[in-house]
Amino acid sequence: MRFLQAAAILQSTASLLRLPPIAQAFVLSSPKIQGVHYYLLQTSSIAISRPPQKQLVGVTTSTSSIAKATTATTATTTLLQATSAPKSYFSSLTDFSPMPDLTYPLLTAQNATTTNAIINHYAQSESFTTLSTFEGNAILQRDAEDDTKLQKGIDIAKAKGVIDPKFIPEEYIAIDVLGKNPEEVAEEILTTVRSSSSSGNKGAAGGGVVVICGLSGTGKGTTVSTLQQKLESDEGKQVVCWSNGNIFRSVTLLAATWCEQQQQQQQQHADESNGGGDDDGDITKALTKENLAEFMTMLSFGKFKDGKYDTRICGLGLDCLVSEVQNTELKGPKVSKNIPTVAEVTQGEVILFAAEAIRQMGEDGIFVLLEGREQTVNYVRTPLRFTLTLSDLSLIGKRRAAQRLAAGVLDEVKEGASVEEIEVALDGQLAKMVKEASA
Repeated sequence: MRFLQAAAILQSTASLLRLPPIAQAFVLSSPKIQGVHYYLLQTSSIAISRPPQKQLVGVTTSTSSIAKATTATTATTTLLQATSAPKSYFSSLTDFSPMPDLTYPLLTAQNATTTNAIINHYAQSESFTTLSTFEGNAILQRDAEDDTKLQKGIDIAKAKGVIDPKFIPEEYIAIDVLGKNPEEVAEEILTTVRSSSSSGNKGAAGGGVVVICGLSGTGKGTTVSTLQQKLESDEGKQVVCWSNGNIFRSVTLLAATWCEQQQQQQQQHADESNGGGDDDGDITKALTKENLAEFMTMLSFGKFKDGKYDTRICGLGLDCLVSEVQNTELKGPKVSKNIPTVAEVTQGEVILFAAEAIRQMGEDGIFVLLEGREQTVNYVRTPLRFTLTLSDLSLIGKRRAAQRLAAGVLDEVKEGASVEEIEVALDGQLAKMVKEASA
């Protein structure tokens, strides 16, 4: 009822002041409403939220119960973009619903709603701005470093003749995720998929391959998860989320096994001749062009068990399916410590293996969702390739900061903690993280 009363007050005020109906912003302060709420007055509805990240354009705050917007010509969409606030702050609040409180269930969800609520909670916090700037810069720096290392691997593959240096991928479709929730981004992608289907490509009519790229923090993982859910639940598709990680680990396992066998042979010869063996276990000795080509013949992709697609490792005394060893041998010490070295020189081999595996599944009626860096996914043929962008890069840091804060609080508070306890814990985590970032 209090929200309906507020709506009536705002509509009356708009009428008296003869304000244009396209989009006006007001601030209403009331002892009956916790905090200050921002209202967007449109032609037929009012949406409520707590203060967005930046003060709404044209809004002046005062001690009076209602502060009039000082501009009257800004369209609603432009106004929302000017706030740099995710669209979900406003578009999902159609029944006079305020931004959710920072409850324990909200934190445990660890989704876009969680991060949005934390970002909104610290909208005016200098400490949060400091932390988010630190996190954003760190992400962009890591991305740049990763791109440099990855490009080095691609150049090695081209020099070896493993991949075509003149290869040109299909054009990417850019999607600016600013102001969009994961469902909206996924639906935008699916619209293109359906259009591709109606144009004669496989698309939603059968299998297909959807490639998703973008900077860290643009929501690639969340988008892939949402796409999978929509394709499976809404459209009844069989979906596989592909990652090259296990293929790199499989090659590393073979390289490490080769080194072990070489050491054993050398030790045996040394024992027979009473000499010293060379047991340094240098993984780079296994990474010759000839060895890598042989290792790749020991990997095969197909339907092996219960009619399910899998990767088989067969060679050097090994014979196993990746699905059966992905959480054991493939994550053991001899793989983990060597994978960076192996990955640098096997980009081309893994790219080609993955491209063939993905092609098989797509032609078999399976939807394959592939997330990764452009340098690697470029070599997977598909017209359904998207790159997620963010026109306000500051949100990358804000999202990561909010994710860290939520995780930190969940480690600190007990299940069922009150909103007040959670807010105190958030403040403590924020102070600690800012101190660490400033060290």
